Amino acid sequence: MSAPAAAIGRAHPRLEGREKVTGTARYAAEHPADDLTYGWAVQATVAKGRIVRIDTTAAMREPRVLAVLSHETAPRLNPTQSAELLLLQQPRVRYRGEIVALVVAESLEAAREGARGVRIDYDTEPHSSVLTERHPSLYKPDQVNPAYPTDTSVGDFDSGYQAAEVRLDQTYRTPAYHNNPMEPHAATASWADGRLLVHDSSQGSTDVQHALGRLFDLPVETIRVTAEHVGGGFGSKGSPRCTPVLAAMAARQVGRPVRLALTRQQICGPVGYRTPVIQRIRLGADADGRLAAICHDAISQTSTSVEFAEQTAVLTRALYAAPHRRTTHRLARLDVPTPSWMRAPGECPGSFALECAMDELAIACGVDPVELRLRNDTEIDPEEGVPFSSRNLAACLRDGARRFGWADRDPASGVRRQGRWLVGTGMASAIYPARTPGASAEAAADPDGTYRVRINATDIGTGARTALWQIAVDALGVPGERVTISIGDSDLPPAYVAGGSTGTAGWGLSVDRACRSLRRQLDERYAGSVPPEGLAVRLDTSEEAAALPSAPRYSFGAHFVEARVNVDSGEIRVPRMLGVFAVGQVVNPTTARSQLIGGMTMGLSMALHEEGVLDQRFGDWVNRDLATYHVAACADVQRIEAYWVPDEDHANPLGVKGLGEIGIVGSAAAVANAVHHATGLRLRTLPIQLDKLVDRLPLG
Repeated sequence: MSAPAAAIGRAHPRLEGREKVTGTARYAAEHPADDLTYGWAVQATVAKGRIVRIDTTAAMREPRVLAVLSHETAPRLNPTQSAELLLLQQPRVRYRGEIVALVVAESLEAAREGARGVRIDYDTEPHSSVLTERHPSLYKPDQVNPAYPTDTSVGDFDSGYQAAEVRLDQTYRTPAYHNNPMEPHAATASWADGRLLVHDSSQGSTDVQHALGRLFDLPVETIRVTAEHVGGGFGSKGSPRCTPVLAAMAARQVGRPVRLALTRQQICGPVGYRTPVIQRIRLGADADGRLAAICHDAISQTSTSVEFAEQTAVLTRALYAAPHRRTTHRLARLDVPTPSWMRAPGECPGSFALECAMDELAIACGVDPVELRLRNDTEIDPEEGVPFSSRNLAACLRDGARRFGWADRDPASGVRRQGRWLVGTGMASAIYPARTPGASAEAAADPDGTYRVRINATDIGTGARTALWQIAVDALGVPGERVTISIGDSDLPPAYVAGGSTGTAGWGLSVDRACRSLRRQLDERYAGSVPPEGLAVRLDTSEEAAALPSAPRYSFGAHFVEARVNVDSGEIRVPRMLGVFAVGQVVNPTTARSQLIGGMTMGLSMALHEEGVLDQRFGDWVNRDLATYHVAACADVQRIEAYWVPDEDHANPLGVKGLGEIGIVGSAAAVANAVHHATGLRLRTLPIQLDKLVDRLPLG
């Protein structure tokens, strides 16, 4: 009998697609429970201070309200966890919107009404919540996310910059951004016989399980956390959040299951966001655009409770060659929620500044923007001094330029019109690290000829479940209909969180190894047959992953954008976006394209729409819902295309690099560069909205 056709590299619909479109896939707030109750969060209305009085009289008069948890009444948590998770433990208020109480009731409506009846008095203090270049709290963190050096220096930047024929020195600004997944942060928790069950909307239920174990001082084997289906996360669900902790606390307090789902308004703060960033880029080059010196200084914010240092300037360390280089990061401690991961943290805002600066340098040197990047390409990591595992940036640039029709571009800006519309094109490069963390997986063969694969991976809408199934099918060498896969449950073999574009690379390696080990044992010990009791193999790849080649390893890409700007209104339209990427082995072209165009669209949204608007009087964002915090919709992009080039990379045994985040890196810069080409106006602060353009556009 002929071997089954390879599953890896073939387009395949999502395994769970039918459940999702028919509504039978259960999310965190949809799991049934007997005697279920509901929680509603109460948030602080001051930016800084101390609670001096909580009056729950009106709340407890509601007939179906069961309890009000606050720092006065909540169960005590073990103080060995991050301050972000030590909820309702003390009266200190660190930012406006911090959760300071939880009302539990027998219906969602009663919980909400009870929350309205909670009266809290505060002793307020002066607050500081606006990031500036000279904020008095600025300091140098020990490292930036996740463990990069804070600053780097190669050569002598100051001398190299001063000696350069062409110099550029500009500052770029991006606001706060909110992840806004379609499924809000939610959890359903219940206790029974000393055991805790939590259905959580999380990117990593193993981490949540361990966090709950530390907080409640329980053995982890007594805690089960599931996240079978997750409706998006983008990083905001990448670490344990308030919802499973509060739900578990409340369930213990009232002795019944508790369901807690934050509203759209409530997630703007307590669950993380992308920090605003102020970036200064200095480039020194010769007249032909070859970089001699490059410096990237980044300033961002963190909270007063937990440090999070966005790695904004890290991408500049590897993207372009230059003998003299420097990168720095500084943080301001403000009275704000703690920022955290958001799709391609660091690389996303960093690429906006760097790639806009490269566009400005190309204009100053009279060099085509694609050619400028090709002239500064390098096969050697410019800071580490060793070759990349593979580097196909040039292939992305050339293939993207060909597909987009870049060769016909007129370099002059602000000169092309179609009726009342100014037309321009722009581009940008992209880079994102490719990592392979270790993980555990189990593969089992049953006597009926079927196979089961188990791993606590999480599918947050990326198609990870399907890609891992494809890897398992090929490793087992059997038809796909004989293989099932289970994910999203802390009872399964533990795996790394869904983040950092590591899932398919890390989880996939463990699935591949477990399946191949199972097949080998069946062949060697049972002559290819399955014993009556079946056979299971569990394997951990932590040692193998740690021993993989340490060469600098990245995915690369190139974005091309057409923009049109109406001379009367300043309205911006993007008829065309095209991206070409080098992302190693693509396991499933269907879900890969979905991820890439999703990232590109998110970058467009960042460039033209998204902005957390802060009211410094209150230290809080004023646009806390999707009616006022605008995101891109289908009508914002008429045509979006994603392609990939051959990219062999043997630093990962499967050749997989990961592609969930590379699509957003550089896409906002490509949009901004296209708007400049259309109008001749350079806007260095996002978002680029019509009010920033309309008074400066030619009306003739």
